[in-house]
Amino acid sequence: MGKRITLVVLAALLLVGCVNERKAEPGKKAPEDKPVIWKGKAEVIDENLQIPWSIAKSGETFYISERPGSIVKIENGKAERQRVMLKERLSDASEAGLLGFVLAPDFLSTQTAYAYYTYNDSAGQKNRVIVLSHRNGTWSEERTLIDGLPSGPVHHGGRLKIGPDGKLYITSGDAANPELAQDKKTLGGKILRMNLDGSIPDDNPFPGSYIYSYGHRNPQGLAWTADGTMYASEHGQSAHDEINLIRPGKNYGWPVIMGSQKMQEMETPLFQSGDVTWAPSGMAAYGDKLYVATLRGNAVREIDLAGKKTREFATGFGRIRDVLIEDDYLYFISNNTDGRGTPDETDDKLYRVRLK
Repeated sequence: MGKRITLVVLAALLLVGCVNERKAEPGKKAPEDKPVIWKGKAEVIDENLQIPWSIAKSGETFYISERPGSIVKIENGKAERQRVMLKERLSDASEAGLLGFVLAPDFLSTQTAYAYYTYNDSAGQKNRVIVLSHRNGTWSEERTLIDGLPSGPVHHGGRLKIGPDGKLYITSGDAANPELAQDKKTLGGKILRMNLDGSIPDDNPFPGSYIYSYGHRNPQGLAWTADGTMYASEHGQSAHDEINLIRPGKNYGWPVIMGSQKMQEMETPLFQSGDVTWAPSGMAAYGDKLYVATLRGNAVREIDLAGKKTREFATGFGRIRDVLIEDDYLYFISNNTDGRGTPDETDDKLYRVRLK
């Protein structure tokens, strides 16, 4: 690609409604402020991205995964679309492709990363988690950490994050087969946890299993607050999207319960969207707040954990797929080129806004 990036400063967006903050009871539909557009300036860091999915950053260099099978490296005002050499044929099914991507903690010395992708072979469609190596502007699949994760027409999960404990966390969807989420013999509809070499941690809640939590429909966001508390975002059934507090070994209810419904030994979400659809994806923590990319919601949504309230934080950019927070800046990528949005001539884009 090698294009020169020009810094575009968007005009300050006007507040479209007054804020009316109300309390929410845990597990009930989170009350929302009246619609608010973020007041400030957004910088366009890069544009012309092709169905971007994950944001990774090393120093001042960004790496953006794209579903068709590329990694965009953005450095010193220039962007380069880099080839990704995979051992299996990348799937072009709905919501599928090259999804989660995270740099190894020792990336600067090893030039390795972890990725999640959907592929097709003679046995059908599956998902796998792999190690990628970066050499001379090309990424190559080096080895498989976990293979055969369930895949279907939709609900591939796909988020990868390295937690504060140094473990790799993986979200897997139910592959449009809800019964998988309650079946601990399969890895669909789960949050998984592994050592960085692909082995199962000794302290996982189910001995000999990657499963960290289960009963999920299509989780796509993971974040930890400074005290190590883990949260996940999840696509609900016919709205009822969820923000969950994740604890090891817990059952998050799908498909038995959803939204604010309760059942013994099943977890009810901290926040849920009720009859409104957010379609939450990537998520990041900042103080006692979570910032969540929403697709159908067309916004970065702020979740105030202490105040038990939520609002739209930044809108006007279309569908949002992922967020990253570093040094008081919020970075997010639009996802208008995924076939479900309305892209402009230079979509999709990587944006930056200042949180302080």
